[in-house]
Amino acid sequence: MMNEQGKSDGAVVPAKSPNKAGQPVAEGMEGSALAKGNSSEQNTRRIQGRERVQNALGRVRSVAVRERKLKFTSLMHHIANVDTLREAYFSLKRDAASGVDGMTWKQYGEDLEACLADLAERLKRGAYRAKPVKRTYIPKADGKQRPLGVPVLEDEIVQYACVMVLNAVYETAFLGFSYGYRPGRSQHKCLDALYVGMLTKKVNWIVDADIRGFFDTIDHGWLVKFIEHRIGDPRVVRLIRKWLKAGVMEQGRWKAVDEGTPQGGVISPLLSNIFLHYVFDLWINHWRKTQSVSGDVIVVRWADDFVMGFQNRAAAERCLAELKKRFEKFGLALHPEKTRLIEFGPYAAANRIRRGQDRPETFDFLGFTHICGTKRSNGMYTVVRRTAKKRMSRKLQEVKAELSRRRHEPISQQGKWLGSVVGGFVRYHGVPTNAKRIRNFRFQIGCYWHHALRMRGSRKRVGWKRMYRLIDRWLPPATVCHPYPLRRMGVIT
Repeated sequence: MMNEQGKSDGAVVPAKSPNKAGQPVAEGMEGSALAKGNSSEQNTRRIQGRERVQNALGRVRSVAVRERKLKFTSLMHHIANVDTLREAYFSLKRDAASGVDGMTWKQYGEDLEACLADLAERLKRGAYRAKPVKRTYIPKADGKQRPLGVPVLEDEIVQYACVMVLNAVYETAFLGFSYGYRPGRSQHKCLDALYVGMLTKKVNWIVDADIRGFFDTIDHGWLVKFIEHRIGDPRVVRLIRKWLKAGVMEQGRWKAVDEGTPQGGVISPLLSNIFLHYVFDLWINHWRKTQSVSGDVIVVRWADDFVMGFQNRAAAERCLAELKKRFEKFGLALHPEKTRLIEFGPYAAANRIRRGQDRPETFDFLGFTHICGTKRSNGMYTVVRRTAKKRMSRKLQEVKAELSRRRHEPISQQGKWLGSVVGGFVRYHGVPTNAKRIRNFRFQIGCYWHHALRMRGSRKRVGWKRMYRLIDRWLPPATVCHPYPLRRMGVIT
């Protein structure tokens, strides 16, 4: 790698879990023996390749930390590398939907080394061509359809490799209150940061904001300009342009795309974080430092959904007005129905009672409703978090519909599936102050299961006595599995 003075710095960063990685890279290799070739040789090659990739990315990261304003002019050789591409291949989901070419993960792996060598060579020569993404739609909670893009497998591999390399550069620049789709940062860490901020800072007003159609309205011109602040390798920039301009295939017809990044693409979360880093993160960080006379200001962002807390209402209103103008400059807009200013904090309840108003308003963030509450032990103010009613209701309806389709499966298969559903729900929603909601979820699942078994048409009805035994055997207990945020954040920091 060459720095601004043209001196070789051999730069790059330690491999970290790239954006949207469902599991750590080291875990991704297990159970992934290829259809052809000696599995032990494949594993040895992969382990050695991973070490080389980690060493290379480690050098990039060290340079990015040392030279905050350095433009990286030689990164493409890290992407067009068989070791990096192999690591990207094994990090992808095995059962993911195929793109427009119909190629699956297993089919590509039948002659993996030859395919990766050919792909790396095309990347080096500039002969690689991005293919259109296959557009599908999934229903949203409000009844609308959310468009998703499914890239072809080869594009996913290259995008994942690109994310690995770019993360080495940008993870040193992204700010601490940005959590969405970043390595080592989970939704619960984001929720904990918000909770701790509201309890340890003087927060009396909350701005609950959402960007309208963010992934569909990202301006390509501005995005490329932001990328070029740190990435001076024209081959990498050209590669990103290819993905942005590849278009979509919908019902067999190709359609050009002039703005936005396809939700579902491997690189889309990183590109969105880069865009919002320059449009929002740096701006709000500067704003709260220069407006310190206005009192405390906290910020937490997960992708395009963010929450800001203010000590004074005037500061909150001024910031919100200036933020709208800021977004307009870059082609973004706050969702009018999902963005609101509410009174929230230790004095909200008393202030509203004095004005003859109802209890303080609540807001939803990452599946939880945040409520102004008090501790049972001493009556002091605290933030109560409960599973959002819409989120819980939607999940229960999905389970009910799926149970009707699985009605005639063996009870053991139904139990295993329902156990995984309840276990996943409890692992995410099992936070302090939410015990009643997760117990209710488990109970409702048991009721739906009982109804499904009674509808099987068997002469012998399933009574509740037997049903309780089935529930206790197959459904995990609804217990709080997360510590209080103040305790967990204290350990982390």
